[in-house]
Amino acid sequence: MDLPPDPAPPDFGGNSYRAPLHGSAHAPLDAARSRSTSTDGQALMIYAGYEASRLAGAPVVAAYRATARGLRALPPSIGTRKPVRQVWAACEVMSGARATHTRPAYAIDSVLVDGEPVAVTEHETPASPFATMIHFRKDSGVTQPKVLVVGPLSGHFTTLIRPTIRTLLSDHDVYVLDWHNARDVAAVHGEFGLDDYIEHVMNALRHLGPDTHVVAVCQPAVPVLAAVALLAARDEDAQPLSMTLIAGPVDCRVAPNEMNVLAESKPLSYFEKHVIDTVPRRYAGAGRRVYPGFVQLAAFMSMNMQRHLQSHLEMYRDLVDGNEEKARSSKEFYDEYGAVLDVFAGFYLDTVDRIFQRHLLAVGELTWRGERVDPALIRRTALLTIEGERDQLCSPGQTDAAHTLCTSLPDSMRGRLLAADVGHYGVFSGSRWEADIYPVLRGFISEHATTSV
Repeated sequence: MDLPPDPAPPDFGGNSYRAPLHGSAHAPLDAARSRSTSTDGQALMIYAGYEASRLAGAPVVAAYRATARGLRALPPSIGTRKPVRQVWAACEVMSGARATHTRPAYAIDSVLVDGEPVAVTEHETPASPFATMIHFRKDSGVTQPKVLVVGPLSGHFTTLIRPTIRTLLSDHDVYVLDWHNARDVAAVHGEFGLDDYIEHVMNALRHLGPDTHVVAVCQPAVPVLAAVALLAARDEDAQPLSMTLIAGPVDCRVAPNEMNVLAESKPLSYFEKHVIDTVPRRYAGAGRRVYPGFVQLAAFMSMNMQRHLQSHLEMYRDLVDGNEEKARSSKEFYDEYGAVLDVFAGFYLDTVDRIFQRHLLAVGELTWRGERVDPALIRRTALLTIEGERDQLCSPGQTDAAHTLCTSLPDSMRGRLLAADVGHYGVFSGSRWEADIYPVLRGFISEHATTSV
């Protein structure tokens, strides 16, 4: 059947994207951003060292892959012998144990709608040099609630939340803000900070219209809450019907974890000095200052290194024992987990400073382009918060704090879920997400499918 065309492209700043203002929102970072060298005058070499390491290791990785292919092609009488499988499994695991820098495909070709398979096609609308809005269109003829999914800009591509998107698609008309890799964005387009992220969310909601629901997965809980508050302050029709915040750092003062303690224990200049570097000349974003994705990946993995090592060991054993389906599932996770993007330095430093160090939203002092952000003005958007009991990246209570800020919402427009025995990634992917968490989210969206005011 013929489907109506997508709405006109959203306006994210006119014909040419304007660089962010360096007024009130960015003033606290001006001094830090003016420095790209260490205190002794020596330029940072994070990226150069990483690139040299990748170049040196490329022949080794190629040898692992070639050996794995060769052993896989052996006749069964030889290839099934345990010593051969052990070498093959080791080469398979080792060849994939490194970061990549290309966005994986979403690869959502079809989903079940009312028990029947329905084709899914991606329709891209360029939002700005920094993001693309993707509509996952279904030829089902069924009218479903419209949902904007906003994923994190924290070192991984938005495809990391593919399981969230895939599950939502069965019951919803899904749009996604797909963030671009900073190293591929030319420096001429200017800086990108927290205020720009908030503006992207606001304009995406304006583009989709007033009958939209928004879901923020992890890090964007603060910018999404801020965007909705700013729309409410203007009493705009674009205010979403509901807002779901999943495991996001609304108030990091609540049950601070290892990452929160680190963020507060160092001055902003420490992060500027140790983790910000410049994109090398070989990339489109040459000269742009970034928080390299491979640094973030290393930081995430170091928080639970024993578990990651154990997962790779289990993958090796599964390959040796012939449990290739189980091993494939683990490999797919780490292929996605290891696909990293560079984060715009301005956005990273804004996030550390304004969210993790000064907690500006939580204490009522967050501003956007000089305008105060006040969640108490939200009256038309229902609020659901979802947390994992065992979340090590966003402690339980940090997301629920949004309810304390949204003081004007009645109990009938609030929902809370603390998923027992679920970690960070389990709140938006995996069996518990599908069986226990998603039904709550789906029910909340259905319950608030029409405006309450």
